[in-house]
Amino acid sequence: MNGSRHEQPALTADDIHVVDQKEMKKALRATLLGNFMEWFDIGVYAYLTASITAVFFPLPEPWDQLAFFATFAVTFLVRPLGGLILGPIGDKIGRRKVLAFTILMMALGTFLIGCIPSYSSWGLLAPILLILLKFVQGFSTGGEYAGAATFIAEYSSDRRRGYWGSFLDLGSYLGFAAAAGLATVVEIFLTADQMLAFGWRICFWVALPLGIAGIIMRSRIKESAAFEAQMEAESQGADSESQSIVGDLKAVIRKYWRQLLLGACLVMCSQVVGYAVTSFMPSYLTGTLGYDTIHGNALLIPVLIIVSLALPVFGMISDRVGRRPVILTGCAVGVVFSIPAFLLMMMGHVWSTLLGLMIMGVIMMFMVSIQASALPALFPTANRYAAMGIMFNVAVALFGGTTGGVITVLESVTGSDLAGAYYIMFACVVGGLGVYLMKESSGRNLIGSMPAVDREEEIDPLIESQHENEKLDLSTMPIDIVDDPRAKGEGVTS
Repeated sequence: MNGSRHEQPALTADDIHVVDQKEMKKALRATLLGNFMEWFDIGVYAYLTASITAVFFPLPEPWDQLAFFATFAVTFLVRPLGGLILGPIGDKIGRRKVLAFTILMMALGTFLIGCIPSYSSWGLLAPILLILLKFVQGFSTGGEYAGAATFIAEYSSDRRRGYWGSFLDLGSYLGFAAAAGLATVVEIFLTADQMLAFGWRICFWVALPLGIAGIIMRSRIKESAAFEAQMEAESQGADSESQSIVGDLKAVIRKYWRQLLLGACLVMCSQVVGYAVTSFMPSYLTGTLGYDTIHGNALLIPVLIIVSLALPVFGMISDRVGRRPVILTGCAVGVVFSIPAFLLMMMGHVWSTLLGLMIMGVIMMFMVSIQASALPALFPTANRYAAMGIMFNVAVALFGGTTGGVITVLESVTGSDLAGAYYIMFACVVGGLGVYLMKESSGRNLIGSMPAVDREEEIDPLIESQHENEKLDLSTMPIDIVDDPRAKGEGVTS
């Protein structure tokens, strides 16, 4: 194509996608419920440690606890496999179909755990079935968050992606808070014998109606416009090469290894802080600080609720000032305030423990609020789900699910109750370095996708300013490009 850029603009009004706000909210509700369920499942298992250990692992100490945590770890070990398989499938057949599958598998896996007979009834077969169902849970969750973040990032407008994406983690932490609340209520109203007989099962059975609701909701949403545009471009021969899942994964790693590493730094940072609060703190409050199980769980519930409800505020701020300033501020806060937070909790007062937990929650707000918008922006539409599946789940398996164990080992080696604070500080430094090297994505079109706006009134100003607008990367859009002087961006600074 020849001629002046202004005589022959690359973008026309037909190229710009106007987000259907009604469909956007339907998609958000459907994906949010899946993230709620994922963390509800994890939380229920974590908060019912005593009951599950007694029912399935009647072994002498410390082998009973080791068996429990080894089974818990299965979920995280299998997550990368789910991401490696479901991610490329989602790039081929669509995000919506895979997300319907993941919520079905999560619901069935969790519900069936509540149906397994005890070790005293079925012997060794009972814990074996538990491990197999934890495998199912882990495989399905491997495709859940990566797919949900990809789906919502592609569904939302460029200027509000941070706001909408933050609702995914709102659902996640509300799910964990709901698990803590349900486990606490059941333990209050039932005796110890009743908990072992049937009480713990109630918490798992709740997953079935949640899953049915999720499947219905996800069956009624449309595919993202970005994915449909990609499929149309491929059907016209723009990118018609088809590979196996293994071939797709190799291509993603070869092309985007820098983005994968930088994204993993952000995931490590956010997940270490997140799992320190949600998974490590329950045992820290009871084992180290001396709170009983009910009061330890109860202290975390208001913190998780406040954190969850504040996430959209931080997401909205990131749309205005950028993702990088938000996460870098959070990393700085984590380095400076992690030790004071632990010292406050170690004072032994309820008010000081709550204040320390709330400081940890604030650090988590900065980290978690922007990951669902920042991470998908690193990769092009054609490989976004697969890349997210690799990066997010491998990082979570290595650094998220292991957080409690790593901190416990560090406490043992160093003899310091501040070991958790030191590990969080280290994660913040790693995350800060990765985010510092990332390209700012706030307000920009996703790589490989057309611009997306909230209202038709935004189209004309965008068309008129397209060649001067630094937030439009014309070189990556699936259109005929007109002599755009800017270098092609891949989501990483040079």
